[in-house]
Amino acid sequence: MPKQFLSPRNDLIFKLLFGDERSKEILTDFLKSVLLIPHEDYDTITILDPHLLPDYKDGKLGIIDVKLQTKSGKIINIEIQVEHIPQMRERVIFYDAKMVTEQIGASENYEKIKKVISIIITNHEFIQASPKYHHRFTLYDSDNQVEFTDTIEIHTLELPKIPGVSDGTPLWDWMKFLDAKNEEDLDMAAVANTQVNNAVIRLKELSADERTRMLYESRIKMERDIYSITKGKEDAAEKRGMERGLQRGMERGIQQGRNEGIQQGIERGKVERDYAIARNALKINIPIADIAKLTNLTPEEIESLRQD
Repeated sequence: MPKQFLSPRNDLIFKLLFGDERSKEILTDFLKSVLLIPHEDYDTITILDPHLLPDYKDGKLGIIDVKLQTKSGKIINIEIQVEHIPQMRERVIFYDAKMVTEQIGASENYEKIKKVISIIITNHEFIQASPKYHHRFTLYDSDNQVEFTDTIEIHTLELPKIPGVSDGTPLWDWMKFLDAKNEEDLDMAAVANTQVNNAVIRLKELSADERTRMLYESRIKMERDIYSITKGKEDAAEKRGMERGLQRGMERGIQQGRNEGIQQGIERGKVERDYAIARNALKINIPIADIAKLTNLTPEEIESLRQD
């Protein structure tokens, strides 16, 4: 095994592990550990974007979610997020709603709509109100304890909340695999579960593959470049915003201006920052969906900016 194994928390490596046609047994075992759907639904799993990774080249940032469809038509989207993203909950709802509406045309009936499931894996605490590492959300009346519908189902898995001792579930084994920091962690995760062991073997193969390592490094470099662009534009925009805010504040009075003008300036600066980031990202052909993740702009606003 290489001195440094490729982390399964990296979205590219996660996609190579779970989004490959050859890894359906690994994917199925992971899904069974998370979801409560009939086992026969796994008899036919169609990975909806298996072509994405071979086309990943030229350093362009592609969408690396794992999207699939079960035998009965349920649509499942798995995404891993290492860094905190602002408005993450709103973004998840937006994309789930989009996966629902994409299923029917203007003249089709609502009965054609199939269940949409999102699995969000985070390397940071996402649901602060609970210590549990796995949550399942649907449309639910908490006062009367009645579920309205589970047509949209959201699962959150938070790596920092994994208990140090096994809770006896296959999901714990998978979470320990994803959270592995070294080879010893990987080998310990592989002991309890056959498919986790297969995933460890596959990860070691990927880590030894030179092309995969080049793609991995390219992905990391792109993420660093985007962070650098984001940070630089954010600092400059915030500085300009603060200056404008201070100027307005001085006109209204020193104390009131500091309290109100600075905040207004910062907010305007953040908007300018988002547009600056979007323009730079469009210049290097970053997909609109990824730009939306980096900013508070909607895909429609970014598309309008691209057309302009």
